[in-house]
Amino acid sequence: MKKDVRKAIIAGNWKMNKTRPEAKELLEAIKPLVANANGKVEVIACVPFTNLETAVAATEGSNVKVGAENVHFEKSGAYTGEISADMLVEVGVEYVVIGHSERRQYFGETDETVNKRTKAALAAGLKPIVCVGELLWERECSITEEVIARQIKLDLFDVAAEDVKKTVIAYEPVWAIGTGKTATADQAEEVCAFIRNTLAKLYDEQTAQAVTIQYGGSMNATNCAELLSKENVDGGLIGGASLKANDFNTIVQAAVNL
Repeated sequence: MKKDVRKAIIAGNWKMNKTRPEAKELLEAIKPLVANANGKVEVIACVPFTNLETAVAATEGSNVKVGAENVHFEKSGAYTGEISADMLVEVGVEYVVIGHSERRQYFGETDETVNKRTKAALAAGLKPIVCVGELLWERECSITEEVIARQIKLDLFDVAAEDVKKTVIAYEPVWAIGTGKTATADQAEEVCAFIRNTLAKLYDEQTAQAVTIQYGGSMNATNCAELLSKENVDGGLIGGASLKANDFNTIVQAAVNL
């Protein structure tokens, strides 16, 4: 992490978990634990749509920010079941996860729709957390860099440099999400550095250095310190461990102390 150069961010991705009372209880437990991260590490809870108002109310006055787990690319219209960027902003959301592998795998999202969602989020004033990552088969075929470069180029197509600086990129190797498998710290650093180099080629070095690049994929209380110690790993997008206040706090504190 290079906290003197770019923002360090630990974001919880709750996925399809927690009712509103459970969400409030978890956030109330998290808030005092991570209060010391204020000004050092950005702490975010990305929660299901039904929990957004509860989360915004529960975190008011604290250093915990609220994010959504998805957003549609149109402002309004006949898109049953979808939520627009303006709707999220009106509720008080600051961040939004876009292009998570589970959205790509189960709900047919593509790099084209990820690009549209990213631009819609930015236009509304949201900060996107754009997810990229390779399948196990792609890693075994030694095409990780080709896959990641393609995703970065397509997902950020026609996004201006100033907007890219407001965008977080989360490297989540698909083979490590929810499997208990984790990329080694060196593997995570290698791909995160490659992402930064790709951004430098697409934009410029200053822009690339300003972008926060997280690692996701079974980061937990045990392996977080080693992963976060790497220069190009600027935080984590945390799945299962974000649902346990103490585990999530351990990851936040690892980031604070580095």
